[in-house]
Amino acid sequence: MKSQEPPEEPSKTYARSGVDIDLGNRLKAGLPQLQESTRRPEVIDHVGSFNGLFRLPPGRFRRPVLVSSMDGVGTKLKVAFAVGRHGTIGEDLVNHCVNDIAVSGAEPLFFLDYLGTGILKPDVYEAIVSGIAQGCRHNGCSLIGGETAQMPGFYRTGEYDLNGTIVGAVEEEAILDGSDIRPGDRLIGLASNGLHTNGYTLARKILLEDSSWELDHRPESWDHSLADELLRVHRSYLRPIRELLPRFNAPGAPRKIKGFAHITGGGFRDNVPRILPPGTAARITKAGWPIPPVFQLIQRLGGVSETEMYEVFNMGVGLVAVVAAELVDEVLATLDSLEEPGYRIGEIVAGQGDCRLR
Repeated sequence: MKSQEPPEEPSKTYARSGVDIDLGNRLKAGLPQLQESTRRPEVIDHVGSFNGLFRLPPGRFRRPVLVSSMDGVGTKLKVAFAVGRHGTIGEDLVNHCVNDIAVSGAEPLFFLDYLGTGILKPDVYEAIVSGIAQGCRHNGCSLIGGETAQMPGFYRTGEYDLNGTIVGAVEEEAILDGSDIRPGDRLIGLASNGLHTNGYTLARKILLEDSSWELDHRPESWDHSLADELLRVHRSYLRPIRELLPRFNAPGAPRKIKGFAHITGGGFRDNVPRILPPGTAARITKAGWPIPPVFQLIQRLGGVSETEMYEVFNMGVGLVAVVAAELVDEVLATLDSLEEPGYRIGEIVAGQGDCRLR
């Protein structure tokens, strides 16, 4: 009677099909150190890792309201794939999510990420998660968990998807929801540093496909490559928001900072109206700020209409603040003291919730 070979270990069989559990576990072994580097005192240690525990800061809020958001990085990932630079993508993700809750006045508390890929590559994984941790450290929130999924055959070779969820908190009476906005209020724009994480499908088509440029190409008069430009980290606006709100919105007093709009996908037309109360509209003066060269290049090479440019891209303004008219000079002076470029870009008028640029 023939002796039978012992069955192959399940983990090895799984690895041959494309999912390496052992590799995943080895890579995740470094996570505790990264998470510790983002740790806030409210994080609760517990045995097991099916979830993360976070205690609301004792005494920090009287009537806390949790504020959450989730997002991805979009086709900016395609640029990272093409040049093999993955260290900034995680920071993009955190900053985008932070901005989306900070505009309501929320303090970021903790963050969770999702990374899905076909074949897990150690150097790529480490670069992405290190970027996420760096974004969390810079914004004062804790990375308390996430999910890494290996799905061979689902993603193209060398590609992955990345998403994140953030949770923050704000005092109920301090929530910024735009309800205080009135005709006569002014709009101040805070500078972006490029495309951030929006409009990349159109930008890549024009700059890379239609123009047949490589990512290492340096357009005329630029001192950096297209890859450098397209991988600029999406800015976080948490610091200026944190400086402005306590300075100008005293508890119990009429609000002088009325609202913030994060200019992401959909540009000005879709994002500014999200904070406008009934009976109001926004009028923006396009000459109110300098347009960064990357947007000028996209428009010129692609023959994109001016209207569409402002509907797709941030055009150099990543955050719009709505402030009381008498406060404009003080707000701009505060931003200047933070070395934060700010521009007078328009006003609130009576209307039906639209945003027009002139």
